[in-house]
Amino acid sequence: MDAITIQILRNKIGSLVEEMHYLFYRSGYSTIIRESRDFSCVILDCTGRLIVAPPMFFHAPVYRHLVGRILEVYDGAGGPLTAIEPGDVFVSNHPYEGGLPHVSDMAFVAPVFANGEIIAFSGSIAHKADVGGAIAGSTSANATEIFQEGLLLPPIKIRARGEALPDIERLILANTRQPVLVKGDVGAQIAVTEMGAARVAELASRFGSATLTEAFAAILQGAADELASRMASLPDGVAEAAGYIDSDGVDFSKPVKLAVRVEVRNGRATFDFSASDPQAKGPVNLRPSMIEACVFYCLIGSLGPDLAFNDGMRDCVDIVLAPRTVTNSEPPAAVSNYQMVNLKLVDTILEAMAQFVPGRAVAGAGSSSALGLIWSKPRPGQSGMQYEILGSAYGGGAAGDGTSGTAAHLSNLHITPIEILESEFPCRILRFDLLAGSGGAGKHRGGLSMVREYELLEDATVIRRFDKSRFPANGLAGGEPGGRARFVTAAGTADEQESPPGRYDMKAGSRFVLQSAGGGGYGPPAERDPNALARDLAEGYAEVRSSEMELPRA
Repeated sequence: MDAITIQILRNKIGSLVEEMHYLFYRSGYSTIIRESRDFSCVILDCTGRLIVAPPMFFHAPVYRHLVGRILEVYDGAGGPLTAIEPGDVFVSNHPYEGGLPHVSDMAFVAPVFANGEIIAFSGSIAHKADVGGAIAGSTSANATEIFQEGLLLPPIKIRARGEALPDIERLILANTRQPVLVKGDVGAQIAVTEMGAARVAELASRFGSATLTEAFAAILQGAADELASRMASLPDGVAEAAGYIDSDGVDFSKPVKLAVRVEVRNGRATFDFSASDPQAKGPVNLRPSMIEACVFYCLIGSLGPDLAFNDGMRDCVDIVLAPRTVTNSEPPAAVSNYQMVNLKLVDTILEAMAQFVPGRAVAGAGSSSALGLIWSKPRPGQSGMQYEILGSAYGGGAAGDGTSGTAAHLSNLHITPIEILESEFPCRILRFDLLAGSGGAGKHRGGLSMVREYELLEDATVIRRFDKSRFPANGLAGGEPGGRARFVTAAGTADEQESPPGRYDMKAGSRFVLQSAGGGGYGPPAERDPNALARDLAEGYAEVRSSEMELPRA
């Protein structure tokens, strides 16, 4: 196939993914969709291989696992009721049967047919406001088994031959505390998934199904060839790294180790996670799709951001996982607090990769965190469930300072604006800014952490999940660690105190403070450019400590 046709169809698929993403974002009911944008939309080949990566990168490797299971179950062997047919839409949120990150992430997949055969799939994954389980919001910080985290849907049909199966939707809505939000988001998600399938069918009609499938194969092979070419420049060798998350959410005295061994031989890399801790009692366990997301994210970041991920890259890398470990859990291990583990795993992999590509080395980043509020008296016409995803900061690197106040690695999520929070929920934001000195000192300083202070205008149950209060972001090459994460309850009173992740019942008038972790510094602080340090002080990024002009540790 000629390169021009391949590039045209690659761009067509890329534009379609962007269109799906925009339409879903504009159609979402919950703030999770229309503000945080915690979702992805994709186009896949006939086996479920991703063609173009979505902005929500860590969803990218999930689809192959999900579609693989759909093809395994619905192979037509049992007759027409088990076959995949035009107009079908499948749904799943199962981390173990569908490969989803956690049960709050619900996936929808629709096949694309041409000449009676499946030539592609359209898919989407989106976080739902509530899917049942032990706590509102379904994202527990201390669940001990997956059944406490919510409804489990193995891959099943929710549309058959273009007709809705209302019993499936009734089942979903019967297992949520937020049926209006979930119904709206599900409807929007199914619509955008079906729209993606229809657009691919139009491409097949215009260019020919054989041309389209041949282009998909060429795009996948091209990504594999590009990655293999970059990896050929890596020196042979072995690098190991380990990192710790604060706890599993159940036993706060025991940190959880994540470990990787990277071996490069003749341009091929093996990532071995076997030395990671046994699977945890709390919800910090990961499924293989998340390990794959971290590996490919780190490879692309280390070898060149111009590389475009798709599932063709899988052929260039070996991933080794030991059973019943935190990086390859088995049911019924809980998984709902997976994202902060992903981000620590990224730090750990990048630390190992720095030995192969020192020019792109970067210190540890802050982490992702989440806040849920269940309001006793929600505002009329508004949801009683407030859910926010909060970013942090990047670490400094060989190329420069870390970025402040942003989602770090993998997700590209947005922070819900203050104006939305105060207009929709009975809360007031008293402070939202960057914390001076929270970036680790170094030749290139770490990014600064964010601070938000809330005042409750009604009684509420507050659910807080975060990491890096005990083990802050590592510095690299002589840089200092970043500032640690903090959750301060009863703020501004005599009972003010730092509190661990968990669930808290608070009265109207209560105040609390969220502080994310800062990024680690890169290089010795004494080597920082005096002009850069002066600028930090002038702009409030740093504070003078004692009589010296230096970056303080938060």
